[in-house]
Amino acid sequence: MKRVFLVLFAIMFMVMLGFGIIIPVLPYYAKSFGADSVTLGYLMAVYSVMNFLFAPVWGGVSDRIGRKPVLLIGLAGFAVSYFLFAMADELWQLFATRILAGALSAAALPTVMAYVADITTPETRAKGMGMVGAAAGLGFIFGPAIGGTFSKFGSAVPFWIAGGLVVANFLFAALILKESVSAEQRKANAEKKEKAWTAFKPPLSYLYIMQFVVTLSLAGLEATFAYYALDVFGANEFDMAMIFMIMGIAGAIVQGGLIGRLTKAFGEARVIQIGLVVSLIGFLLITQVNSFATAAIYLTIFGMGNGMIRPAVSALVSRKTEAGQGSSMGLIGSMDSLGRIAGPVVGGFLYKMGITFPYFAGAGISLAAIVMFFSYQRMERRYSLKNAFSE
Repeated sequence: MKRVFLVLFAIMFMVMLGFGIIIPVLPYYAKSFGADSVTLGYLMAVYSVMNFLFAPVWGGVSDRIGRKPVLLIGLAGFAVSYFLFAMADELWQLFATRILAGALSAAALPTVMAYVADITTPETRAKGMGMVGAAAGLGFIFGPAIGGTFSKFGSAVPFWIAGGLVVANFLFAALILKESVSAEQRKANAEKKEKAWTAFKPPLSYLYIMQFVVTLSLAGLEATFAYYALDVFGANEFDMAMIFMIMGIAGAIVQGGLIGRLTKAFGEARVIQIGLVVSLIGFLLITQVNSFATAAIYLTIFGMGNGMIRPAVSALVSRKTEAGQGSSMGLIGSMDSLGRIAGPVVGGFLYKMGITFPYFAGAGISLAAIVMFFSYQRMERRYSLKNAFSE
């Protein structure tokens, strides 16, 4: 079991490391093809749109044919897209590559989460989800630094490096990872003929929508905080890199070390509630930022709260779903993608109205998410009583 988790941890770390490598250089690379800020926004958005559409599809496919082949398809999609990006000559090729990348890479991350659900018990699932989430967070922390460093040798170099990392990951997974879904279970899943969005039904639909609004508020913060810090205390690029790195490390510590103990002590439901409350407090504190130190402290508080939510929600959905694990984890991935599509747009609009508005809105969204979670719990109890009486 530990060996399998090590493999999954490495896969998530390397994938997100590669993804993080291209983040700081993508705007400059696209600009060299004549892309303006609006075009860059579209270029970023098409990837998330394709992820939104295809994550539950690939999740369902992984329920029917197994996790390993779908994971390998996703990794291959990542690698090919990076190489094609490095070789592009025209702007339309960048868009075509991002569309291809979004459609194929959507097979990777939800499948890893579904794999975790396959090999963990209900009691250890949140810990497993947290460890994989921490690996993703760590990869995204170190990736931008690597990308920024190697971009000095050529604007396409980071894409070649990212692609090479994913190829190594592909070989690693192909040689070491074993299939987690038995042939009997794959056959049973295939006979169900579930549609991609089958998992989206009450009461779990409340959790999926809650995941969307939580990601929306996070994406709005990520898109606007650099402007906010610049306006409030004159933060530069290095300041922002350090602030987000500190926040990311705090989130990784929560996901990788604390989430298992917290869910064991309190259960997933209570951890979700705690995470939402801490996130709400974090958003309110962010409106009071006045220096590098307060920015780092307040975003760390927010990051710790936010780091509790995703693994606990994933674990709870995994335990409660009547659909396949792949479909369910794919749907959570879709909600994340949808939040990342809408979040920067909403955050930017609110920032124009007032520089603290995105963070007050984030606090309001956190409060709405708490209400939504209580609504889920009420409906869950109602369904449980109904099923008990029908039996």
